[in-house]
Amino acid sequence: MKIALAQLNYHIGNFESNTQKIIAGIRQAKQNGADLVVFAELCVCGYPARDFLEFNEFISLCDTAAQQIAAECIDIACIIGLPTPNNNPEGKDLNNSAYFIEHGEVKAVVNKALLPNYDIFDEYRYFEPSTQFSCIDFKGKRIALTICEDLWNTIENPLYVTRPMDILIQQKPDVMINIAASPFAYNHDEERIAILSDNARRYNLPLFYVNHVGAQTELIFDGGSLVFDNQGNIADEMPYFKEDIAYYTLQDDVGITFEHPTTQRAERQSDIEQIHQGLILGIQDYFYKSGFKQAILGLSGGIDSAVVCALAAEALGPENVMAVLLPSKFSSDHSLKDAEDLVTNLGCKSETIAIEKITDAFEHSLHPQFNNLPFNIAEENIQSRSRAVLLMAMCNKFGYILLNTSNKSEAAVGYGTLYGDMCGGISVIGDVFKTQVFELARYINREREIIPVNTIVKPPSAELRPDQRDTDSLPEYDILDAILVQYVEHRCSSAEIIKQGFDDAVVHKVLRLVNLAEHKRYQTPPILRVSPKAFGMGRRMPIVGKYLI
Repeated sequence: MKIALAQLNYHIGNFESNTQKIIAGIRQAKQNGADLVVFAELCVCGYPARDFLEFNEFISLCDTAAQQIAAECIDIACIIGLPTPNNNPEGKDLNNSAYFIEHGEVKAVVNKALLPNYDIFDEYRYFEPSTQFSCIDFKGKRIALTICEDLWNTIENPLYVTRPMDILIQQKPDVMINIAASPFAYNHDEERIAILSDNARRYNLPLFYVNHVGAQTELIFDGGSLVFDNQGNIADEMPYFKEDIAYYTLQDDVGITFEHPTTQRAERQSDIEQIHQGLILGIQDYFYKSGFKQAILGLSGGIDSAVVCALAAEALGPENVMAVLLPSKFSSDHSLKDAEDLVTNLGCKSETIAIEKITDAFEHSLHPQFNNLPFNIAEENIQSRSRAVLLMAMCNKFGYILLNTSNKSEAAVGYGTLYGDMCGGISVIGDVFKTQVFELARYINREREIIPVNTIVKPPSAELRPDQRDTDSLPEYDILDAILVQYVEHRCSSAEIIKQGFDDAVVHKVLRLVNLAEHKRYQTPPILRVSPKAFGMGRRMPIVGKYLI
């Protein structure tokens, strides 16, 4: 049996595009002699559809698309994922389903059993878990078909009563197929491989796994679809962050043979390489799927805006990136020079708009209210908000999308100005710690100097007052980020972090800042997710809650 795995980039709710992609995949696979072509979880509607699933018309459009797809399945079978109405009136309205289609008809329906309800996942809100499991007979083989989490056997969850493969294995299948929507995080590929390999070894069956690729607002899907032999060894690994269709022949005597007509087998990448590729894909898909082409950002001469500018130029083309230099009376000459050198190196567009007169006008208007009070954060934030007003005006006038340049360290401790440097359409590096931003800059410069070296080596500063340094308010970033990783990503308490050797006063200060800044994070743009625990939909904290630390 020749199996094709179709790793494609879908668009939530774009039924015309998704259906055309799936049909094109079926035709290509048929032309290449495949007996079965496998698409990803909920590919028909895109993942995650969230509350679109509450509209009856949305579910009806899924069914219409499935009928169009089924009509293409003559002399080839396919597996697609889609939401379907649940026939049990006592359960949720929908199932997360997989259709096995052959001879133009849906021959089998498999419903997902283990519905993830943690971090970014919220499937139990919409779907009813299945309790019925049957293999599918096709071309002399018996297929155990499961959906994503149904093979994520190491996850402990009280909702998980029955593991589908424990039932399906009793029906003596010859092969496992798993269709998935597994989002990217820089450490997730190794975890995914380990869990799937364990399943292949545990059930002593070859395993074909197909994943989404592409970004859906903040969620990035990295592809990396996999094939394992019955001993849990990787037989093949499809490319990361790219669409592809790969072909495999399952034979009793020789096991699995495979061919890649257009690509080479993927290689393991470092965390920073994966983050870089993920962010490029995240930017591209946010713009393409939103219908925009051009980005704008404020370019300060600092490392954060420099990295975002370089990523945007790579993702969208430098001709589609407008970098705006917005110097104040506190901006240093070297910062302006660094920003100008970056623009030259990238070849992007640029404008310079000085804000000194604008901020002076604000301060003059507020003089009766401020009444000669000392310069403090109020005047600092006027500068940041003045820049935001100018950038948003250019967005409105020319149709740009504003890129937010705040990093995860700043977002964590509230080191940013609401309606100032925290505004934007998408937060590009809001899930990248400051220490990782430096690594990204060095990676971007791996072949030639793009980001000026001075931008990388100079002490970070917001330049909102004379001789300001980030470390005036914060610990050194290597210490700060190490604490934030433990608190935000590993959910460690202050006591647990202090036991690791961190100064107790510093730990308490950092954790207090994180908790106090929750109201700011609620008002920031969506953040491209590259870590196992990002701010946003995967981390839901009360704004006014009191957590003693």
